[in-house]
Amino acid sequence: MPKSENHKTLETLYTDILKNIGEDVQREGLVATPKRAAKALEYLTQGYRLNIEKIINNAIFESVNDEMIIVKDIELYSLCEHHLLPFFGKCHVGYLPKGKIIGLSKIARIVDTFARRLQVQENLTREIAETLKKYTGASGVGVVIEAQHLCMMMRGVEKQNSIMKTSCMLGTFRKEVSTRTEFLTLIKD
Repeated sequence: MPKSENHKTLETLYTDILKNIGEDVQREGLVATPKRAAKALEYLTQGYRLNIEKIINNAIFESVNDEMIIVKDIELYSLCEHHLLPFFGKCHVGYLPKGKIIGLSKIARIVDTFARRLQVQENLTREIAETLKKYTGASGVGVVIEAQHLCMMMRGVEKQNSIMKTSCMLGTFRKEVSTRTEFLTLIKD
């Protein structure tokens, strides 16, 4: 398959980065690195090229269920928009359906779509919640993300055991303490 112009540009830029940090780009271990790094970056940022409507693909179904639905421990991997370093962890998603439910795998795909962009965890949490509410019409949505950030672990303050937790509560998850409490209790280990 021929390389896209974007891929070729990324390869050139990675070559320049390697040269600018003092590396010999002809060294055996680095000869193919710009190509591999460009391919990796394209994969890690594929969320920009994904369409939520195509991801959901009409997997919204009528349902009389009005009890909380939760998917927890969805692995996520993203890149911090400030340092381009990875952050990774797990996402917990809950919603109260109001006549419609979404296909189970679509929740994980929504998480991946937004995680595969340059992000800050706070915005990622909100984007997932707002998207689920928009497409399901749920009366409430809760999203909690727990993640470790290499920008805090490998550089800067170098705190190896820090975990950032963020939440976004919409609708009844925000308004009703009992709903929020039920969700937070159910996602605990």
